[in-house]
Amino acid sequence: MRGFTAVLPGRASHPDLELHFGARRIKGGELLVVASPYPATGAHILRQYKKRWLIECLFADSKTRGLNLEDTRLTLASKLSLLIAITAIAIALICRAAAQLMGHKYPARKKHGYCSKSWFRTGFDEVRRWMRSGPETPLVARNLVVPRRLRVGVV
Repeated sequence: MRGFTAVLPGRASHPDLELHFGARRIKGGELLVVASPYPATGAHILRQYKKRWLIECLFADSKTRGLNLEDTRLTLASKLSLLIAITAIAIALICRAAAQLMGHKYPARKKHGYCSKSWFRTGFDEVRRWMRSGPETPLVARNLVVPRRLRVGVV
């Protein structure tokens, strides 16, 4: 991991912009570079980016890749807030279903390196299968805590 700072000169009456960077090599030898306007070390910038990326993945799962939250036409804040709360519960159950199904394993990877099926998609498909087949068996066990997955070398 490396960190560095660069200054972009301002134009006309605009001040100079100081940017702080965090960089590291990721799997496959590619270079990941993240910029921030806030002074911080390269490691801190990359940690913040990792948290942001997890949130981006959560939003992607709740939107186009799964629950289609963007298709709602709700405008009332209280109803929209309730829908988002229900979506959060649904995502938690989906993650729990994936954890029960896969344990500490990760989805299989294809030859190009990407997962054949994401963690979310695995749980989502399991919940849909469970709902179609009838709820004779409980979807989640008594213990609702999702086991911690082993960390992979992602950012």
